[in-house]
Amino acid sequence: MTSEYDIITMEERESLTVRLPAGLLTQAKLYKAQNESLNDLAIAALTREVSRRKGLSAHSRIIDRREKIKQKTGTQPSSVDLIRQLRVGE
Repeated sequence: MTSEYDIITMEERESLTVRLPAGLLTQAKLYKAQNESLNDLAIAALTREVSRRKGLSAHSRIIDRREKIKQKTGTQPSSVDLIRQLRVGE
Protein backbone atom coordinates (compact mmCIF):
# COMPACT_ATOMS: atom_id res chain seq x y z
CA MET A 1 0.00 0.00 0.00
CA THR A 2 1.54 3.28 -1.09
CA SER A 3 0.44 6.52 0.49
CA GLU A 4 1.19 10.12 -0.31
CA TYR A 5 3.66 10.02 2.57
CA ASP A 6 5.80 7.33 0.93
CA ILE A 7 7.10 9.83 -1.60
CA ILE A 8 8.17 12.50 0.89
CA THR A 9 11.92 13.03 0.91
CA MET A 10 13.93 13.26 4.11
CA GLU A 11 14.27 17.03 3.67
CA GLU A 12 10.48 17.37 3.83
CA ARG A 13 10.15 15.44 7.08
CA GLU A 14 10.27 16.88 10.56
CA SER A 15 11.70 15.27 13.67
CA LEU A 16 9.46 14.42 16.58
CA THR A 17 10.21 12.86 19.92
CA VAL A 18 7.43 10.64 21.22
CA ARG A 19 7.24 8.93 24.59
CA LEU A 20 5.33 5.66 24.29
CA PRO A 21 4.16 3.30 27.00
CA ALA A 22 6.73 0.49 27.23
CA GLY A 23 4.13 -2.21 26.52
CA LEU A 24 2.93 -0.45 23.37
CA LEU A 25 6.48 -0.06 22.09
CA THR A 26 7.16 -3.74 22.76
CA GLN A 27 4.04 -4.71 20.80
CA ALA A 28 4.94 -2.37 17.94
CA LYS A 29 8.38 -3.95 17.66
CA LEU A 30 6.87 -7.42 17.83
CA TYR A 31 4.18 -6.90 15.18
CA LYS A 32 5.89 -4.62 12.68
CA ALA A 33 7.02 -6.19 9.43
CA GLN A 34 10.64 -7.30 9.31
CA ASN A 35 11.49 -4.80 6.58
CA GLU A 36 9.47 -2.01 8.24
CA SER A 37 11.00 0.60 10.53
CA LEU A 38 9.24 1.92 13.60
CA ASN A 39 9.11 5.25 11.77
CA ASP A 40 7.24 3.62 8.87
CA LEU A 41 4.87 1.94 11.32
CA ALA A 42 4.22 5.24 13.10
CA ILE A 43 3.58 7.07 9.80
CA ALA A 44 1.13 4.37 8.66
CA ALA A 45 -0.69 4.38 12.00
CA LEU A 46 -0.89 8.17 12.14
CA THR A 47 -2.09 8.35 8.55
CA ARG A 48 -4.90 5.88 9.32
CA GLU A 49 -5.85 7.72 12.51
CA VAL A 50 -5.98 11.11 10.78
CA SER A 51 -8.16 9.59 8.05
CA ARG A 52 -10.44 8.00 10.66
CA ARG A 53 -10.83 11.29 12.50
CA LYS A 54 -11.59 13.14 9.26
CA GLY A 55 -14.35 10.61 8.65
CA LEU A 56 -15.75 11.06 12.14
CA SER A 57 -15.69 14.82 11.69
CA ALA A 58 -17.53 14.56 8.36
CA HIS A 59 -20.09 12.23 9.94
CA SER A 60 -20.65 14.70 12.76
CA ARG A 61 -21.19 17.54 10.27
CA ILE A 62 -23.71 15.40 8.34
CA ILE A 63 -25.64 14.64 11.54
CA ASP A 64 -25.65 18.34 12.49
CA ARG A 65 -26.82 19.39 9.03
CA ARG A 66 -29.51 16.69 9.03
CA GLU A 67 -30.80 17.99 12.37
CA LYS A 68 -30.88 21.60 11.13
CA ILE A 69 -32.85 20.57 8.04
CA LYS A 70 -35.24 18.55 10.20
CA GLN A 71 -35.82 21.60 12.42
CA LYS A 72 -36.57 23.78 9.38
CA THR A 73 -38.76 21.38 7.43
CA GLY A 74 -40.02 18.98 10.06
CA THR A 75 -40.10 15.25 9.71
CA GLN A 76 -40.92 14.21 6.19
CA PRO A 77 -43.78 11.73 5.79
CA SER A 78 -42.89 8.19 4.82
CA SER A 79 -43.03 7.53 1.08
CA VAL A 80 -43.64 3.79 1.55
CA ASP A 81 -47.41 4.03 0.96
CA LEU A 82 -46.92 6.15 -2.17
CA ILE A 83 -44.39 3.69 -3.57
CA ARG A 84 -46.74 0.77 -2.90
CA GLN A 85 -49.58 2.59 -4.68
CA LEU A 86 -47.35 3.25 -7.67
CA ARG A 87 -46.31 -0.40 -7.81
CA VAL A 88 -49.93 -1.57 -7.75
CA GLY A 89 -50.77 0.84 -10.57
CA GLU A 90 -47.97 -0.53 -12.77
